Amino acid sequence: MEIYIILAFYVIILLYSIILHEVSHGVVALWLGDQTAKLAGRLTLQPLPHIDPVGSIILPLVMILTTPFAFGWAKPVPYNPSYLSWKKWGPVAVAFAGPLTNFILAFLAAIIGKMIPLGPAQKNDIILSLRNLMESDIVGLVAGNLSAIFFATCAMIIFWNVLLGIFNLIPIPPLDGSKLLFALVPFPPQAEDFLNRWGFMIVLGVIFFTPIGNIFGSVLSSILNIFYGIAI
Repeated sequence: MEIYIILAFYVIILLYSIILHEVSHGVVALWLGDQTAKLAGRLTLQPLPHIDPVGSIILPLVMILTTPFAFGWAKPVPYNPSYLSWKKWGPVAVAFAGPLTNFILAFLAAIIGKMIPLGPAQKNDIILSLRNLMESDIVGLVAGNLSAIFFATCAMIIFWNVLLGIFNLIPIPPLDGSKLLFALVPFPPQAEDFLNRWGFMIVLGVIFFTPIGNIFGSVLSSILNIFYGIAI
């Protein structure tokens, strides 16, 4: 039973990491003059307006249970680039607000984790257990130890936010990195439309079925180790 409570907590942390990612898009758009997200009621931390049942709950939970990798998404926060005061780079600023928010959350969790009174070996065991959730004794490591529970929470926050930050920087639509790509490289309208239509399937295919997926995994692992190193 305890492992399922931890799994539920894992998904809840992912959900709120995604929500904060999406809300940050709308906040920056509002700063730049576009009230679309505000008028749509999407500048809120209440989960219901943001939840996509498949991308926010079902898929992340299934992937946690069956693979060493997981991701998710919420309903995209709407914005209208024509209302932005910064015409060329405004969409880039709106897009990059999401990954930046994730990295800030991961850094704050790492700083808090550093202050939790646990030994480095115990912190490292918790991190390794969370990275191999279904094959580990994470319950035994944190049961009855409030400091260990708090550190495990910080480690979960680091994991999800680094993953979301790195994943969304991939320069293929609909991911945030594509806004910088389109600002720097003049794509023909047909090519841009094709990428917008099929980009997410291309991303999944590249990550799961090509050697580039191994590169992505290595980059993710390296950056996670940096944040975990701060926390330990």
